[in-house]
Amino acid sequence: MRTRVRGWRWRHNPLRRRSDVVEAWTALLFAVLLLVAAPLAGVVAAGWARSEAQQTAASQRAERHSVRAEVVGVDPGSPPTLQGARQHTYLTTVRWTEPDGNERTATARVPGGTRDGDVVEVWFDSRGRNVKPPPDGFSVWQYTLTMGACAAGGSAALILLGRAAVRHVATRHRLAEWEEEWARTEPEWSRWRWA
Repeated sequence: MRTRVRGWRWRHNPLRRRSDVVEAWTALLFAVLLLVAAPLAGVVAAGWARSEAQQTAASQRAERHSVRAEVVGVDPGSPPTLQGARQHTYLTTVRWTEPDGNERTATARVPGGTRDGDVVEVWFDSRGRNVKPPPDGFSVWQYTLTMGACAAGGSAALILLGRAAVRHVATRHRLAEWEEEWARTEPEWSRWRWA
């Protein structure tokens, strides 16, 4: 059965080594870092990611526009692609009327299951190319939370890795100190026991 005495590295006793004291203080430091620095890194990264995502969404909204278009040429042989939340899209021909009354036709990706005559919303950039819609509020928050969680998790992993490295070095120093003391003590024990 194994027993542990908690806090023995903090109390004065003849078995405590310098490496034990260093390890105890670094354990406290790493605990504070883990509880404060890792969440703070997550919050900072999430704030940065949110502002970046909002700027990207705003610039995409400024340069892209949507139109309600009628599907006029579904090609049943066109290969589907995945877009966004695993939504299948197909390349097809769509037609719409501009505000000035001109009718336009273009090739665009539409959701799977769309038939001829269906009206869909399609997005185009300033050059007239079919593009994905700009990120909505949910996408911005999803990106923000993902980046914050990754930063906090990465920081916690680095802190724990640093703790493991310090513990490894402290253990090596402790074993070296024990070897040194044993080298001084062993001759006395050997002489006493075998003499």
